[in-house]
Amino acid sequence: MIDGVETLRKLTLATMRMTGLAALARPFLGGIGVILMLHRVTAAPAKPLDLNGHLAVRPDFLDAVLTDMRRQGYRFVSMDEAVRLVKEPDGGAPFATITLDDGYRDNLLEALPIFEKHQTPFTIYIAPGLIGGDVNLWWEVIEDVVTVKDKVLLATEGGAVTWGARTRPEKAKTFHRLMGHLSGGISESEQHDVVTTLGRLPYFDLLERSRSLLMCWDEIRSIEAHPLGTIGAHTVNHYALRRLDEATARTEIAEAACMLERELGVRPRHMAYPYGFARAVGEREARLADETGFVSAVTTRHGLIHAEHARHLHALPRLSLNGRYQSISHVRTMLSGLTVAMANRGRRVVTM
Repeated sequence: MIDGVETLRKLTLATMRMTGLAALARPFLGGIGVILMLHRVTAAPAKPLDLNGHLAVRPDFLDAVLTDMRRQGYRFVSMDEAVRLVKEPDGGAPFATITLDDGYRDNLLEALPIFEKHQTPFTIYIAPGLIGGDVNLWWEVIEDVVTVKDKVLLATEGGAVTWGARTRPEKAKTFHRLMGHLSGGISESEQHDVVTTLGRLPYFDLLERSRSLLMCWDEIRSIEAHPLGTIGAHTVNHYALRRLDEATARTEIAEAACMLERELGVRPRHMAYPYGFARAVGEREARLADETGFVSAVTTRHGLIHAEHARHLHALPRLSLNGRYQSISHVRTMLSGLTVAMANRGRRVVTM
């Protein structure tokens, strides 16, 4: 099913490009800029099942995207400058800014050299709970769990359930069942305990393996000190804020800023909502981010930046550089704004 959907999307992107629709749409839908979203940037081989492959792009692809966008006339700016240009459009070339979520170590080791080559500013959004190990990089853990196990035993309110994981299709099915259970079947606070139980095997600690994918605080400090780098907040525990009561959601947002300031000596001005889709973040969260003092906050909604976003600085959409769509042609088509209108029921300006 996933392969079929992916094939259809790629065919749609190719059709938009080959028919000239994307080129025609760009002057009307292309906007004044774009916030690009990444997670991992690595040349390392994908995991055997590649279930989280959408989160990783190759360094050579990132290099090619930055080169191509510069040729198209984009000017790469920091998040501070992007916010200024949204509030005070200067009629110049469209801007682009790079954001990366979660703080994967490859951002430092493999992405940073690309940013330095192009002198491209970037922002990495950090959740202190992930860095400290108080919560798990759970989507990575459960991929490892279904990879090494033949079956997964899970305790639920309705009793224990067992899901098969012998064959590749079974492993993929069980992975998506676990994703659904962990992101919607239990509370955010219960998630950590369940993942810890699943990932701590007698012969291998999958939790430690996932933690090794993330930067440590000293590495994050080196990013903050870098002239191209900015550290933003990603809440404390990477919870889906909309599933929390308002007081807890406010604490997740505000305390993340305080914790990052204590660790880095600089209070973050920008934040990204964990997950960022409609079930995870809404207008309440945008209000809380504003009231907490963040200058901007980004979602994962598929969209480009328009002048109208000056009134929605805490609900900014992004364009994902997706590991399953590593094609310059696809990126060009998405930058036209045509896919934004299609994905958002004709809306040009995407907020909450």
